[in-house]
Amino acid sequence: MIREYQTVTSIAGPLMLVAGVEGIKYQELVQITLASGEVRRGQVLEVEGDKALVQVFEGATGIAVPTVKIRFMGRGITIDLSPEILGRVFGGLGRPRDGGPAIIPDRRVDVNGAPINPYAREYPNEFIQTGVSPIDGLNTLVRGQKLPIFSGSGLPHNRLAAQIVRQARVLGTNEPFAVVFGAMGITFEEAEFFIRDFTQSGAIERTVLFLNLANEPAIERIATPRAALTAAEYLAFDLGMHVLVILTDMTNYCEALREVSAARKEIPGRRGFPGYLYTDLSSIYERCGRIRGRKGSITMMPVLTMPEDDKTHPIPDLTGYITEGQIILSRAMHRRKIAPPVDVLPSLSRLKDKGIGKDKTREDHADLFNQLYACYARGKEAEELEIILGEAALTDADKLYLRFARDFEEQYIAQGEQENRTIEQTLDLGWKLLAIFPRGELKRVRDAYLDKYWHPAAK
Repeated sequence: MIREYQTVTSIAGPLMLVAGVEGIKYQELVQITLASGEVRRGQVLEVEGDKALVQVFEGATGIAVPTVKIRFMGRGITIDLSPEILGRVFGGLGRPRDGGPAIIPDRRVDVNGAPINPYAREYPNEFIQTGVSPIDGLNTLVRGQKLPIFSGSGLPHNRLAAQIVRQARVLGTNEPFAVVFGAMGITFEEAEFFIRDFTQSGAIERTVLFLNLANEPAIERIATPRAALTAAEYLAFDLGMHVLVILTDMTNYCEALREVSAARKEIPGRRGFPGYLYTDLSSIYERCGRIRGRKGSITMMPVLTMPEDDKTHPIPDLTGYITEGQIILSRAMHRRKIAPPVDVLPSLSRLKDKGIGKDKTREDHADLFNQLYACYARGKEAEELEIILGEAALTDADKLYLRFARDFEEQYIAQGEQENRTIEQTLDLGWKLLAIFPRGELKRVRDAYLDKYWHPAAK
């Protein structure tokens, strides 16, 4: 039921307090009409007795308290859904921004969905090929997993995200695959990059984009990931598609949440973020997964920039508690022109063992992963020794591992933005790099796999 009031009592920043209301619900949409006839939008943040606290999407600048009219719409933020959303670009609240026609909905759904019931979850166990070797080979993405990318300001996380959108697919199935891309607080230049990249590569045909720009309202930023996930749930559980959701940048989302919390004068938690940040992030991340008895699935790769590259900052810290691992980008590798600059040692996919092996990737994948990781870790130790003590302090074995570490970064981790490696190419490249070692050094691989896949380098 739509109710209209002219009882605004105060305005503070983007918030206004409306008195004398009745029957108002939390998160209800609001239409705000100024004396000039201008119409703005808002949302109910809090209801107490006959008072409602409203967040104005476009900001409260220019609103005159005595003349403003408030209309409560009786519903929350909804988006229109149909198969026609594929290939379209929407704003942060689900309105078309590509110049195309409005969506004729099969369903109109509230964006505030619920996390998947843990009892109804199917365990993730199917490999998703991204075409990026440090992810596919060492930190495998599994269908239904939450695997974030931890980056830093100025690092090429957007380019890596675009590459994954272009290349990702589920192996061993003919079921349809789609990507939902949600961007929060990005610049116009970044938005143009994503649209142009997806259009030129043809990936736009299987992609739905939700874009909230940096100059758009903070409250819209809070709704954007929820709108994206609502579209993903429709594609996955109504249409039976495999859906990969990429959300960038979750740091912008959390800062918008902090801005709203400060405007509400809530007691701040760590670094000024609200004390419910963990719960709020969980309400987003836990909407991905697989449901027992349903064909579709939602796999999520949120991207966040760590302030000051600090992994202990509340945003990456809490994200790491909720998700199943993390891909960490290294500023030091970026300075050495290694792209994508994935730092494989602190990176982790907690579900990788469930998505690799015979009939999924290849029988030697797990052993090869362990050996590559061990050799690279020892090579990085030798690199530190060389920096501190000089090359003369290294043994012949140290020099061999140091050479491997450098080859590994330049050939295995580094790859072109348009280079789409199959999992077989990634695994074969790993064996090629291990060929410099004598067989006795490869202690983490079974003899049967050494006999089949390992070929010593010619001296």
